[in-house]
Amino acid sequence: MLAWLAYLTVSLVWGSTYFAIALGVPVFTPYGIVATRFTLAAPVALLLGRFRGEPWPARRDLVPVALVGALLLGCSNPLVSFSELTLASGIAAVLASLMPLWLALFSVRREPLRPKGWMGLVLGVVGVALLAWPTRAGSLHPVGLAAMLAAPMILAWGTLLGKRRIRGGGLFTTVGIQMATAALIGWIAAPLTGGFLRAPLTLRATLAVAYLALVGSVLAFSAFLYLSKVWPPAKMGTYAYLNPLVAVLLGTLLGHEPFGARSLAGMLVILGAVALVQLRPTTSLPDTQPEVP
Repeated sequence: MLAWLAYLTVSLVWGSTYFAIALGVPVFTPYGIVATRFTLAAPVALLLGRFRGEPWPARRDLVPVALVGALLLGCSNPLVSFSELTLASGIAAVLASLMPLWLALFSVRREPLRPKGWMGLVLGVVGVALLAWPTRAGSLHPVGLAAMLAAPMILAWGTLLGKRRIRGGGLFTTVGIQMATAALIGWIAAPLTGGFLRAPLTLRATLAVAYLALVGSVLAFSAFLYLSKVWPPAKMGTYAYLNPLVAVLLGTLLGHEPFGARSLAGMLVILGAVALVQLRPTTSLPDTQPEVP
């Protein structure tokens, strides 16, 4: 039951974070969000780890823990925020769902893909083409599209690195160290990439970043790390089907974002591709670590 609650948390909360990012980026820069969000979230996660009496990671694990945090939270995560400067939050979430395809491709030496898996990879490319193909209404911004293609690729690489290199440490303590690493990166990178704010602070943007920090980061990230230890990756990774659906629903109903027939077709093709890759017999790819969207 705890695993299913964790799965529900990851599926719903991370789907909603794309809309929260869309509310934050008109005011915060991408690295301004990273710095603010993880500065708030890291102490909470570390305090929860101390309260639970969790062990500190072994010295040999500190560098891999920090490196994974830098990749997932300090690199991939701001790319998502950057993409939402020009892309609708629902489209960003659909493109982020390509992560399992990258994960499968990067793991192909340890876990060879069957024909169905290769078919899924090809279908994923078709889905991206459907989303990106120009129409009379316009096309996806090329820079935002490139950012949202790179974000899940970095996510998959960092995920596999964490799986192979991180062996010890408590759940919340590990999360806290990774978030603290991302916060440090944000504080260094923000002044070099346009500062922390793009416009005067608003209550809506402030609440959105606070939600990203406490709910999207601490709660959902910890739920995913727990889930990654108790469920096999093929089952665990099905959260990627639900995140875009939640994001599209929120973006369309609350944010009035356009999502036409072409976008719907692209989303269904990409989710079908993810299903072909993930819902296959697995033998060797155990627990992973995620990006916090």
